[in-house]
Amino acid sequence: MNIPLAQPDITDREIDAVVSVLKTPNLALGPKLPEFEARFAEHCHTKHAVAVSNGTGGLHLLVRAMGIGEGDEVITTPFSFVASANCMLYERAKPVFVDIDRATWNIDPALIEAAVTARTKAIIPVDVFGQIADFTPIRALADRHKLRIIEDSCEALGSTYRGRPGGSLGNAGVFGFYPNKQITTGEGGMIVTDDEDLASLCKSLRNQGRDFMGGWLDHPRLGYNYRLSDINCALGIVQLDRLTEIVETRTRVAAWYDAIFASDARIVLQQPHPDVFWSRFCYVVRLADEYDVTHRDRVITALREKGIGCSNYFAPIHLQKYMVEQFGFSRGDFPNCEFVADRTLALPFHKLLSQKDIVRICDELGGLL
Repeated sequence: MNIPLAQPDITDREIDAVVSVLKTPNLALGPKLPEFEARFAEHCHTKHAVAVSNGTGGLHLLVRAMGIGEGDEVITTPFSFVASANCMLYERAKPVFVDIDRATWNIDPALIEAAVTARTKAIIPVDVFGQIADFTPIRALADRHKLRIIEDSCEALGSTYRGRPGGSLGNAGVFGFYPNKQITTGEGGMIVTDDEDLASLCKSLRNQGRDFMGGWLDHPRLGYNYRLSDINCALGIVQLDRLTEIVETRTRVAAWYDAIFASDARIVLQQPHPDVFWSRFCYVVRLADEYDVTHRDRVITALREKGIGCSNYFAPIHLQKYMVEQFGFSRGDFPNCEFVADRTLALPFHKLLSQKDIVRICDELGGLL
């Protein structure tokens, strides 16, 4: 692709930070890990942060640490990356999907109440493409039913809801640092929470079940290797320090797209919630109602043939083969999700794009519709 879909924003500062760690004996479990965690907790206005190997691992650890297991139900959205549902399957809990709002593409708070049962233990709202879910009604419902909230903020670093940072709105939140995210550590993720006991348990679980004061071969509980190395943390520290700059650049690229699409009736944009400052993970549009999945897929093929990276963010989770086989989901179960997913198109979105690139992308897309 001569215009790739995504590209990390790496400078000499990040390279120098990584090289400096490589010159020390502390490649893992060294000083950069607690430094990254402390800085991240400060950014999110939370008391604790726990660095992990990826966002998926962070979600899994929270499900495990909250005691969610076989027979339990967790409410979430079907319009997301599969990790937000897989994390409960790892513990043999059941994902209970609630349809989305067609404007924001986030879980529809008005539909959640009907999905609550005696087995419901938690809600996992997803901040889709960086747009934070509408937390005021979600929080009120969770409090009413005594449910935990795990905020999947893997795509929302830098976003805020009523002035509060993404990730800090539930009992705990999770971020991901894959190379297409706002910041990257290569691979990596972060749990944030104000709950000291939850943070301590997650730190143990990520490190093979070891306790903080125990020996290397002392494992009081079953754990996992979800650690993040000092090499990754050094990269993350610099990226986090540059977050404001990175978000400003991405916002400018999004504004170039918005200005072109504002007058194009063939394109529908994800609508921002008025209480959200939106730090975008990616730039996704929806084709207008008269188009269908066949049209969208033809557009993707044609754009890729022209050297323009694009994708179909997201495919409905409930229609994934393993979900259908295990739970019997079928098309029509979540019509808003399916309607949006059939028509969504992720376009190139990263720092290296020029305004000329955006004009070319939009011209090529327009010529295909």
